[in-house]
Amino acid sequence: MNKFISITLIALLSIGTLIAQENNKKMETPIYGFTMKTLDGKERSLADFKGKVIMVVNTASFCGYTPQYKDLEALYKLYKDKGFVVIGFPSNNFGKQEPGNNGDIATFCERNYGVTFPMFGKISVKGDDIHPLYKYLTTETQFKEEIGWNFTKFLVDRNGNVVAKFASKVKPNEKEVIAKIDELVAQK
Repeated sequence: MNKFISITLIALLSIGTLIAQENNKKMETPIYGFTMKTLDGKERSLADFKGKVIMVVNTASFCGYTPQYKDLEALYKLYKDKGFVVIGFPSNNFGKQEPGNNGDIATFCERNYGVTFPMFGKISVKGDDIHPLYKYLTTETQFKEEIGWNFTKFLVDRNGNVVAKFASKVKPNEKEVIAKIDELVAQK
C-alpha cells in the first residue's frame, strides 16, 4: 500500500510540474518569442534578455537624432549592471537615413559612438514590410500607432511588458526617461 501511495504521489507531482510549466509558457510575454539577426548575421532570441529592463529603439546613421547613440550608450553603461539593456534596430524607413548594409552600420556605430549595446540587423519598422517585432509593438501593446521617426524608444519591464514609449525628440537622458528606467530597474 505504501508503494502505491508513493507512486501515486510521484505521478501527481509530475503532472503538477508539467501543468505549471505549461502555464508558465502560456504566460510568457510575446516580446520574448522573437528571434532576430544581429548585425553580424547571427540569430539571437529576445528571450536572452528575459528578466532585464529593455529599451527597444529604431536607429539610423544619418538622422538628426543620430547623436542619441551617445546617450543610449551612456545609459547602457550606467544601468547594465542593474539589469538594463538597450537593443537597437536600424531601419531605413524615414528619409532613407540608413542606406548602409549591416557591416556599414556596425562600423559606423563603433567608430562614431563606441556602441557596445546589442545591435540587430536592419529591419522595417513600418509599412507593408514591417517586421513582426515592430508590428507587435505598434499593434499589440497599449501603444497602437505607427512609428513616427527614427529613435523612437520603447521600454519593456523585467516581465516582458511594454510599459512606456518615448518619441524621437525625447532624448534618452531626459528626466522622464531616467525616472522610468530608475522605477523599472528597482523592481525585482
